Amino acid sequence: MLGRSAFVIVANRLPVDRVGEDMWRRSPGGLVTAIAPVLQRREGAWVGWHGAPDEILEPFEHDGMQLVPVPLSESEVELYYEGFSNATLWPLYHDVVATPAYSRVTWEAYRTVNERFAEAAAEEAAENAVVWIQDYQLQLVPAMLRKLRPDLRIGFFLHIPFPPVELFSQLPWRREIVEGLLGADMVGFQRPGGASNFIRLCRRLLGLQHHKHEIHVEDRVVRAGAFPISVDFGELDSLVREPHIISRAREIRAELGDPECLLLGVDRLDYTKGIGQRLKAFGELLSEGAVKPGEAAFVQIATPSRERVEEYMRLRDSIELQVGRINGEQGELGQQPVQYMHQSYGRDELAALYLAADVMVVTPLRDGMNLVAKEYIACRNDLRGALVLSEFAGAADELRQAFMVNPYDVDGLKRAMLTAMRATPHDLSRRMRSLRRRVSTYDVDRWAKEFLTSLESSGSSGAQGSPESQGSLESPDSPESPESSGAS
Repeated sequence: MLGRSAFVIVANRLPVDRVGEDMWRRSPGGLVTAIAPVLQRREGAWVGWHGAPDEILEPFEHDGMQLVPVPLSESEVELYYEGFSNATLWPLYHDVVATPAYSRVTWEAYRTVNERFAEAAAEEAAENAVVWIQDYQLQLVPAMLRKLRPDLRIGFFLHIPFPPVELFSQLPWRREIVEGLLGADMVGFQRPGGASNFIRLCRRLLGLQHHKHEIHVEDRVVRAGAFPISVDFGELDSLVREPHIISRAREIRAELGDPECLLLGVDRLDYTKGIGQRLKAFGELLSEGAVKPGEAAFVQIATPSRERVEEYMRLRDSIELQVGRINGEQGELGQQPVQYMHQSYGRDELAALYLAADVMVVTPLRDGMNLVAKEYIACRNDLRGALVLSEFAGAADELRQAFMVNPYDVDGLKRAMLTAMRATPHDLSRRMRSLRRRVSTYDVDRWAKEFLTSLESSGSSGAQGSPESQGSLESPDSPESPESSGAS
């Protein structure tokens, strides 16, 4: 019997966290913020793991959404999620910043779990439903789902970078992953270079023909394009106008000793985020005397992430040692130049931090988008504040008025941080006005609308949507594609 939902989201996690035995709250994070409103408007269902291993739950409703839990065992969390998803795919897709682990055991767990997700989606989806699959943990689901339910319109969106052919070819199961993605009618990426890499891979690995953004797969047409994700600009802009947020921003600066300049980093604790590089640059500015200890303070929020994965445990030790060394060598009695917080913060506190910070430092070595950069811009309705942004973040394609840096170039990073700290109010206002215009125009609603419009106009007929709804795509053979060379 076919399910009841005409619109289904499939993601590794459900959009809720448990706060009691039968109590749930909306999860923080970009994916949930982006998609939950779309799901509520369409009265759809969300298929995903609820976060507790070795527990089976029946479907339930929360906040206007039908939630369909997919069970995972403790072993599957270790092998499918911590193993293949985050020890193999994550580093491979982020330009092998860390060395990927290739294990047949974790691959088999990945395949098994993807099959379970596909079966759950097939059961939940109504006839001719739209199913939107999210991210790198579920790349086999599109083809598995199409085999079970050929009537469905299937979309897939990759939230992280898609690597060039030369890197992706390392993967022993490269063919299975590509064939899995080709089960979708529309495959979306953050940047045009990612879509180009995927089309090039389909041609070289599978010998498939393509015309611009369309890939011909037997009797079907699969479309690929770039749809840069964004934030809820209106919500953040309204939030930072609240008196309690403005008051808290002032308190934060006072608690830090009212420095002349407050620098801020907000990241998951991940080796792709360039936290070590920015701390090194700030530490050298202090040691060289370019910045005085009382002149500037650096607050680094590092949200705990994948704490059972060995690479992440080593990273935490390294960052904490680095922070201790800077504070030990450059700090003064009662005053530490780096405030390091290894914990999660709520939306209100983050908004206050964004409003308090003079310089936002976003320096990933590789990032699909990086919504922190866009959140900061949305929170700066005062037209103050400076964004130092890595050219290797997807957001760099749009946020050209940021102070752009190569995070591998520590001297260049130091210069950019100093320039941002000492920019004139006129320069900051000019830059921020341009940045806010971009983020307010291309907000999260537009992202979802453009992807779904393109998906719903796609399919075996190869129907064309408007150029805007298709997403942008560079030529797959263009040497200028920022993700095609493997250098970025």
